[in-house]
Amino acid sequence: MAIQHKLKKIIIPISIFLLLFSYSFSFADDIDSSNDINVDIEQELKENMSIETASGNTSSLNLNSRSCIVIDRLTKTILYGKNEYSKVKMASTTKIMTGIVIIENCDLNTTVEVSKKAAGTGGSRLGLKTGDKITIRDLLYGLLLCSGNDAAVALAEATAGSIQGFSDLMNKKAEDLGLTNTHFESPHGLDSDGHYTTAYELALLSDYALKNNTFLNIVGTKNYTITINGYPKNLSNTNELLGNLNGVYGVKTGFTNGANRCLVTACKRGNMDIICVVLGADTKKFRTTDSIKLIEYTFKNYEYVNIAEQINKEFAKWKDENQNYFNIIKGCNSTLQIGYSSLESSLIPVKKDDIPSLEVSIQINPNLTAPIYENDVIGNIEVTSNSGFIIHCNVLANNTIKKKGIFDYLNSFFKNYSSTLNSSDELLF
Repeated sequence: MAIQHKLKKIIIPISIFLLLFSYSFSFADDIDSSNDINVDIEQELKENMSIETASGNTSSLNLNSRSCIVIDRLTKTILYGKNEYSKVKMASTTKIMTGIVIIENCDLNTTVEVSKKAAGTGGSRLGLKTGDKITIRDLLYGLLLCSGNDAAVALAEATAGSIQGFSDLMNKKAEDLGLTNTHFESPHGLDSDGHYTTAYELALLSDYALKNNTFLNIVGTKNYTITINGYPKNLSNTNELLGNLNGVYGVKTGFTNGANRCLVTACKRGNMDIICVVLGADTKKFRTTDSIKLIEYTFKNYEYVNIAEQINKEFAKWKDENQNYFNIIKGCNSTLQIGYSSLESSLIPVKKDDIPSLEVSIQINPNLTAPIYENDVIGNIEVTSNSGFIIHCNVLANNTIKKKGIFDYLNSFFKNYSSTLNSSDELLF
C-alpha cells in the first residue's frame, strides 16, 4: 500500500503535466515540433529539381501536402492544383485576412493597451503582457512576422471589441471578395470546426492582400524592430523561403495539429508573378520542399504568350475570308460589323511545350434573325492547345440591325415593282 501511495504521488503530477503539455501543444501555431528539420534551401533545390520535373511531368513532384495550388497573379489562371477546392483548416494563414481587415479599418499609428484575454492567448506569441502599450502598426508586424496569436486578439479587440465582432468583419470581407468556401471564427486560426478555407480561395485572398502596399511591405520584411512600452523588441519572419529562394517576397506560414504545416508564398521572376499555397504538410520540411518544387516547376515550364495578338491575327484573317458571310433574316440590311469581347489580359501563361500547338478556333452563326443590337453575342472564339482549353471570348455585333417593319416591306415591294416595270419598258423599246 505504501508503494502504491508513493507511485500515485509520482504518477498524478506527471499525468497532469502531460495533460497540460498535450493541451498546450494541440493549440500550438508556428512552433517547431520535434519531427521538423531545418531545411537547407540550396540542397533542396538540387535534390528536388529532377529532369522529369523540369520537363513538365507533374507526377514526379511527389508532394506531401494534402492540398495545394499555384496561380498566376496576372490572370488568376491555375497553373497547378491538388485538392485545391477542398475545405480545410488553414492555421495562421488566417492572419492574411486579419492583416488586411486591420489595414483597411484602422489608423495604424493608434496605441492600444493589451487586455488580459489577449495576453493570455496560447500558441505562437509576440510575448505581450496585460497592460502593455503598443501601436497597431507594431502589432501588425507581430501578427505577420512572428505569427503572434496574442497580437491577433489584441488587434481584433482594438478594431471590433471582441473576437466574435472581428470574425464578423472577416467573414464580411470574405463575402465581398466572393470567397464562398471560406469562413472565419477567429483572427489567429487556432483549430475550430467552423474555421476553414480552400487552397484556391486562400490564393485569391493573398492576391488581394498583396495589392495593398502596407501589407506587401510587412510580409516582405525579414527582420523588424517594434516597440512595446517604449522598449525595442526584435522580430524575425517565420517564412523560411523569404530571403532564401529567388523571387520570394511573402507571404505567411501556419501550423496547428488540425491543419498541419501550411505556407503561402508569393514569388516573382521576370514578368511572371505567382502565388503558391501548400496546406496540410506533415512537417515543416515537407511544406518547404513542396513549395520549392511547385515554384521551380512553374517557372521552368510556363511562360507568357501574347494571346491577344494571336486572336487579332486569326480574327482579321477570318473576316477577310468571309465577306458577305451573314444572312440577316427579317433584317433591314445584312451589313453586320463584328468584334470580340475584351480579354482581361493580353498575356496568358502557357506551358512551353504547348506553345507550338496553340490554335485559335472561330465559330459564328451565319444565319441571324433581326433585330440585332450592338454587343449581342453572335459566336465565340476558343484558344486551345494539345493539353486542352486555354481561353474563351465572345464574338460580338458592333452595330445594330433593325427588324423590318411594314413600311420596310412596302418600300421593298415598290422598289422591286418599279425595277420590274423598268425592265419591261426596256424590252419593249
